[in-house]
Amino acid sequence: MATTLFRLLLSALLLLIALPAPSRAEPADIAAAARGVVRVVIIDRRDGQVTPLSHGSGFAVAPERVVTNAHVVRQAVADPSLAIGIVPSDGGDAIYARLVTLSDRNDLALLATTSPMALPPLTISGNPSVEAGAVIAVGYPMNVDRAQGLSAGDLFRAVPPVKSSGFLSGRRPSRDFDTLLHTAPIARGNSGGPLLDECGRVVGVNSFGAESGSADAEFFFAVSTRELLPFLTANSVVPRVNASPCRSLADLEAAEASRAERAAQDAARQAAADAASTARRQADARQAIEFEIIAERENGMAATFLLLIAGFAAALYGMFLYEFPKEGDTARGPRIAFAVAGLALLGAGGAWASRPGFGQVEGRLADRLLAERQAETGTGNDGGSQAGNYVCVLDESRSRVVGDAAADVTIDWSADGCVNGRTQYALTGGHWTRILVPEDEAAVTINRFDPAKGEYRVDRYLLGRDARAEVREARGTYSPPQCGGGPAAGTALAQGQQAILAMLPPQPNERLAYSCSRNESAR
Repeated sequence: MATTLFRLLLSALLLLIALPAPSRAEPADIAAAARGVVRVVIIDRRDGQVTPLSHGSGFAVAPERVVTNAHVVRQAVADPSLAIGIVPSDGGDAIYARLVTLSDRNDLALLATTSPMALPPLTISGNPSVEAGAVIAVGYPMNVDRAQGLSAGDLFRAVPPVKSSGFLSGRRPSRDFDTLLHTAPIARGNSGGPLLDECGRVVGVNSFGAESGSADAEFFFAVSTRELLPFLTANSVVPRVNASPCRSLADLEAAEASRAERAAQDAARQAAADAASTARRQADARQAIEFEIIAERENGMAATFLLLIAGFAAALYGMFLYEFPKEGDTARGPRIAFAVAGLALLGAGGAWASRPGFGQVEGRLADRLLAERQAETGTGNDGGSQAGNYVCVLDESRSRVVGDAAADVTIDWSADGCVNGRTQYALTGGHWTRILVPEDEAAVTINRFDPAKGEYRVDRYLLGRDARAEVREARGTYSPPQCGGGPAAGTALAQGQQAILAMLPPQPNERLAYSCSRNESAR
């Protein structure tokens, strides 16, 4: 019995070890990418009716460009009476599309919208894993539509795409084109939809599945980015490409917390070392000052003694002249001698009184330390201004980049929170902050700058249609001040931004951390 139980426990343990690790996909990233996925519908417009015949999936690679599979739209290419429709997933009306190009060789097609449509482009992974890793297929499988009882007319209504998770099973080059093998379930209707990594970046275009019986494992194929990127470039599309490692925000924040802890420990050790060094410097300075005071007191005593001797000598000489005056000079000589004696005695008293006391040690010490600090900082008051021109370089180890690769940033900073002479920041919670809500982008950006630490951070939140509308409405309730508006303007900006902060998700989709240093050449 015991042997049987042991074998069962051992089998369970081996099964747990063999199971794949749980996916660490960021739901917000996948949701943001899904908003750029569309349903591609083949439409029959004969007899004055608009009838959907079939559909597939697609995704935006530019605001008005959509990629799908060639086999999804081939029917419409062969029959001029058919049209291609695009139904956005994040709300908005369905519109017609025209075919830009079609490549049967690698099953790719590029569509252009016939009406303005600001679709959020997906980012393509510039260095995707092809052998292993979690992936998510996004699209519109027909079996889900049927299970929900959707009618033909419902195909023109915006609904969120279906997401299914799986794992890469390797790269499978065929005779014609390069594909990825994966286990994220797809069905008819998923064709042309994106295969995403855990950061919501495109690693392939779902195309077809492998035939299998009920007892066989199911595998699916996606056109790889080795095919997709050259296809887009050849058709004048400049996609968003990112080759940074896919890191979860939780990992990033854990690493940041560890870094902050190490920095605090280093700062504590440095502070202790500085305190010890300062104590030694103060002790040495105090000793030097005490020696200086002793020397000054000794010099004062010597001067007093010499002046006393000179005074007594002058007095004696005056008495001598008084008793034995020179011929014709009975009064002038003694008066001069006595005057010199008086001055010498007064000087002796002054020299004695002006000797420094040991009570002056602390005052002199404070003055000396202040002079040293001024010499170190190069200023005579507050240690120098933080205003100036900064060059900020992306620190990839502290960043999570899911969109385009980030470039260096130049900041011309003024002490009142003005950036580059045109953008006013607000001091909120000890940080200089500016929230940007562009009308032409599906994102809200929070910029933070700390000139004292030399840190600049950009947090980007990719929002859905409804959330964007709410944030833009809140943004419309205040007008950001121009630079130089004064403290009242900065306070009003902080209050307005606080309302937007309360609407944003707990975590951003993207975080760019920059290390900044003064640009000495700009002075």
